[in-house]
Amino acid sequence: MINDDSIVAIATATGVGAISIVRLSGKKSLQIALQISKQQNFTPRLATLTKLYDAQDQMIDQALVIYFQSPNSFTGEDIVEFQCHGGIAVTNMVVQTILSYGGRLATAGEFSKRAYLNGKIDLSQAYAISKLIDAKTQDGVKMLARQLKGELSEFVNIVRDDLLLILSYIEVSIDYAQEDLPEDITEQITSKLLNISDKLTNLLKASQQREGLIEGFKVAIVGKPNVGKSSLLNRLLNFDRAIVSDIAGTTRDTIEESINIGSHIIKIVDTAGIRDANDTIEQIGIEKSKNAIEEADIIIAIFDNSRIYDDEDDQIIELLNDTQKDKIIVLNKSDLENKFDKTKLPKVDLELNISKELVNNPIYELTSKIQQILDNNTLACDMALVSTNQVISVEHTLNDIKEAIKLFDDGSLEFFAYHINEALQSISSITRPYETDEMLDVMFGEFCLGK
Repeated sequence: MINDDSIVAIATATGVGAISIVRLSGKKSLQIALQISKQQNFTPRLATLTKLYDAQDQMIDQALVIYFQSPNSFTGEDIVEFQCHGGIAVTNMVVQTILSYGGRLATAGEFSKRAYLNGKIDLSQAYAISKLIDAKTQDGVKMLARQLKGELSEFVNIVRDDLLLILSYIEVSIDYAQEDLPEDITEQITSKLLNISDKLTNLLKASQQREGLIEGFKVAIVGKPNVGKSSLLNRLLNFDRAIVSDIAGTTRDTIEESINIGSHIIKIVDTAGIRDANDTIEQIGIEKSKNAIEEADIIIAIFDNSRIYDDEDDQIIELLNDTQKDKIIVLNKSDLENKFDKTKLPKVDLELNISKELVNNPIYELTSKIQQILDNNTLACDMALVSTNQVISVEHTLNDIKEAIKLFDDGSLEFFAYHINEALQSISSITRPYETDEMLDVMFGEFCLGK
């Protein structure tokens, strides 16, 4: 239920700037705006330069006022925006005056909530708005803009419509066996379900690849102690962030720093050397290193060309083999005598000497490889899920569809219908809740029941 009261909030970030916007939404918005400005009326969507006055008729500011008439506004209600001169004092005075004329302060997200309740946006678009504000990468902005435009909503609606049609077929088969159904109903249902399953699987895969688009991708540097992990971090950052020492186990905790590579934000994680350690603190650091591998989008594994391959190197190889993440294998200290057995490695992407400047910049070559991997993973910024809740909803939908396919083959129509209904509930939670009446509308519209 939407309240009739008018809500107000400062829509721009706190601080000093040229412009600061106060937004007012609700039935009394136009009336309050006319009181503050002493104007007779505002033409919808026309910026009007006017003076603003407080409740004691003292001038506050000269501002641009724009009136958006219901339903043609973000919230679907009357909205008035006051574009004041920047500064917290001015905007606070405007807000206080609006409150004195009957407005109230908006709660967090209330403008978007009203837009959703009034049918102006769905849940996926509301979430895209929230994430767009915090987006740190260009690719993330592009992806969220597509979701805000309604691309994910359109995808969900297509899946919903197919599932509704399938459910209506099955309900008719169960409850109205005397009705004529299409002869190829079995083939239609199976084909639609397999098609939906493929679409959802591809969406989950694309979303996993693009997980770091908004907050930034994680790159973990791993290796046994003293192979040059901290030196590589310092070279990538171009300053000494990590302590470099010949003493094994100097880095006992993960160190994280962010840099830009191409259009991507990269969070580089320097991990503790992975080995069998007796020191309790070092053991904790090693465990964190293994967790960093699990969370990373790319793993840079460093090995020492000047040392003989040993059990500690074998541990690293085993960890690399256990993950499907993108990997870059680096053989460090390539200027020293080769003692390392390269045949033990699945591949060697780069041989360099991290601690020295070389004529051909090896760090540039490394960052180019990182950028190439990320560019490939984010190619064209395809549609993707941008929240954990969206991912969970799609996973549940996919699981119920797979279970339904098994039951359909067995002829268990009642249980099949249950899983299709569950799938509908899950996929619909991304945009708008599923109502049973929707299925009934399809049933009666498609089959003309009760004739």
